[in-house]
Amino acid sequence: MAPPRIVHDEENAASADEGSPTSKRPRSDVRFPLSRCELVAAIAVFLTFIIGILSIFSTMPKDEYEKILRLPRSLSDLRILKENIAVYATDYQANFMLGYCSVYIFMQTFMIPGTIFMSLLAGALFGVCKGIILVVFTATAGASSCYFLSKIIGRPLAGWLWPEKLRFFQAEIAKRREKLLNYMLFLRITPTLPNTFINLASPIVDIPFHIFFFATLFGLIPASFITVRAGLALGDLKSLRDLYDFKTMVVLFLIGSVAIFPSIFKRKRTYE
Repeated sequence: MAPPRIVHDEENAASADEGSPTSKRPRSDVRFPLSRCELVAAIAVFLTFIIGILSIFSTMPKDEYEKILRLPRSLSDLRILKENIAVYATDYQANFMLGYCSVYIFMQTFMIPGTIFMSLLAGALFGVCKGIILVVFTATAGASSCYFLSKIIGRPLAGWLWPEKLRFFQAEIAKRREKLLNYMLFLRITPTLPNTFINLASPIVDIPFHIFFFATLFGLIPASFITVRAGLALGDLKSLRDLYDFKTMVVLFLIGSVAIFPSIFKRKRTYE
């Protein structure tokens, strides 16, 4: 009978060792934060940024670097940049657009202020139609890139910068899971929450990427139209506040209300 007892004791020892803190081993089921599709999209955004930057340096004379390679911080800076870059943007349009996209995506990814000046520049150089397409594409790509980055390292940053706002956002998302796309469209169309916060907080509160992407793609169109159209009259623009006056804000909230109406209507019928 001794051998079975030894075996039994060894099994108990093994089970005890498994439960002890010192016997913990790395888990093999830990998943990478990004899915396969998200990883492909992130790589595509990164490559767009790299190719765009290289295209600028490869076609631009070195004596033009100081005039063109600068980020505007005011309307006066933007007017000077527009004058300096107009000829280059016409002669090397494809290269300029790649460079423009890469800079815009970089600014959105790392939450660098000033993308509104880039939107105004697109309107001043390319007009309304082409400017809106350019701005909406780059803004969506940049927001997506910020989403991917936040999914990996954004939780402590968002909790430090906006703790109360993050809790509020998480509670609102939890209440609107069934009509999440409508709610995200409302947030993108209206200035209820800053776009920078939405980009950073969305993966933290478990908003699926496909909902985030389509809400960004279509929700940014109204505001982009306002900004790009204002770029046509860049010389007459006195302040950024002129872009979003009371009338414009009312129009944006009306458009946003159309997006969120199905969610409100369904909730009312549920309560009834």
